Amino acid sequence: MARTPYVGGNWKMNTDRASAEALAAEVALGVVPGVEVAIFPPFPYLIPVGEAVLGADARAAAQREGARPLVKLGAQDCYFEKNGAFTGEVSPEMLSDCAVQSVLTGHSERRHVLGEPDELVNRKTRAVLDAGLGCVLCIGERLDERKTGQTDAVNERQLRAGLSGVAPEQMSRVVVAYEPVWAIGTGVVATPADAQDAHANIRALLADLYSPAIAASTRIIYGGSLKPSNAAEILAQPDVDGGLVGGASLKAADFLAIVQAAARRHR
Repeated sequence: MARTPYVGGNWKMNTDRASAEALAAEVALGVVPGVEVAIFPPFPYLIPVGEAVLGADARAAAQREGARPLVKLGAQDCYFEKNGAFTGEVSPEMLSDCAVQSVLTGHSERRHVLGEPDELVNRKTRAVLDAGLGCVLCIGERLDERKTGQTDAVNERQLRAGLSGVAPEQMSRVVVAYEPVWAIGTGVVATPADAQDAHANIRALLADLYSPAIAASTRIIYGGSLKPSNAAEILAQPDVDGGLVGGASLKAADFLAIVQAAARRHR
């Protein structure tokens, strides 16, 4: 089944307003057809980044025949309540009001730096989907878990927990991101074969949780230090449907090179 590639740029706690706007505009002007692209800036810059994307897209459409793909605006996190006395938190409804279309849940840094357990990841995932937004659910093992052969067991636990209570009809708005934690920010990257093996097992688990049809249509993307030098080989794997990009998403040329590699993989 043909799956539209998905490439997300997670800017994490980087950029200032001016550089965020400039980066967003450059990405929006450079995206190619055939790939769903999303950028995830820090919370304070969501509105100006969204405006920069819209302005760049409108300019590109006016200069060329046919509308160019619109880069989607994403948020790096949210809380699971709609409103209330939750100082410092941001609800999915607030994000939607800022034109956000997709939200990350379960990112490895939320799990392992900030201590979010599976149950909290699930509550956030369900809140995002119940608000009508897209969700990129992140799963993946730490180095010690990989060394002891627990990759598939960790992915299964996190996926089952993260999708608990998610209805089959909501799965069209879910992207699963496999993040081998040992390959994030370390310079160590999973081999294409490693990535394919993990993704194939995740897809088999989705078939067990839902159905073969949902498993075949759900996009599973790779999120472990993806960059222009390794993107083509990793994205060529049959069960790798794109990437969640960290450091390389902060340079438009590098990020767009990964987008182009995803487009070539699916031609």
